[in-house]
Amino acid sequence: MMSEKIGLIAGKSKFPLIFAQSARKQGIEVVAAAHRGETDPDLEGLVSDLEWVSVGQLGRIIKYFQKAGVTRAVMAGGITKGRLFTHLRPDLRALKLLSRMKHVGDDGILRGVAAELEGEGITIVSPAPYLTDLLAPAGVLSRRRPSADQMRDIDFGADLAREIGRLDIGQCVVVRRQAVLAVEAIDGTDATIRRGGLLAGEKAVVVKVSKPNQDLRFDVPAVGLGTIEIMQEVKASALALEAGKTLIFERTEMLHLADRLKIAVIGLTFDS
Repeated sequence: MMSEKIGLIAGKSKFPLIFAQSARKQGIEVVAAAHRGETDPDLEGLVSDLEWVSVGQLGRIIKYFQKAGVTRAVMAGGITKGRLFTHLRPDLRALKLLSRMKHVGDDGILRGVAAELEGEGITIVSPAPYLTDLLAPAGVLSRRRPSADQMRDIDFGADLAREIGRLDIGQCVVVRRQAVLAVEAIDGTDATIRRGGLLAGEKAVVVKVSKPNQDLRFDVPAVGLGTIEIMQEVKASALALEAGKTLIFERTEMLHLADRLKIAVIGLTFDS
């Protein structure tokens, strides 16, 4: 018998499915608000109830959760950033929120949505405590260790990535020989790797970290098998992640592919 109920605001990628599977294994009932054109339809078979909404239907999500008796919710999986401009269908509640916002960066929007939900008695919590076995550990995760040149690029890229994070721009950078090839913006991490990797020609280094003031309740950095597959496309050579704050999906398969391609993968820690 399930003793806890949690709401899931589901976006794209496998993250919502993985969260639902993990929560169900822990005896937690999951009620999901899924976004049309973003969320994998397979989520429907992993939750006790699901409501499809359009991007921007904040009021509908609130009403759905209230009717379902949800008082705690998580956000898992983002929305394709371009759709925020091309497919946004804001309801009255969302329009009122947007009209009050001076800055519409990632964190600004998410904090605003979280505040609206919490004002209606629905507390947004981090998904990380439900997924502790997926958090990246510190140290070298692949068989291949980063070379001295790669570590110089990783250190350089980590400083840069934390700075763009502080400015609420993105979480990922691509570098080679301490030259910046790509910075994550509205196109997301996958597109950033492709842009930077194509400019590098080969041996690009990818660095992905959390923003220094990132609220992990609703924005947990994540990588997976697909990340390595995109790195393979552009012949990138190393991936650095922030340990303890980055989720790794399909870890066994991801690291197996990285090892086969001789891609170095490392978890980074920061003093502050």
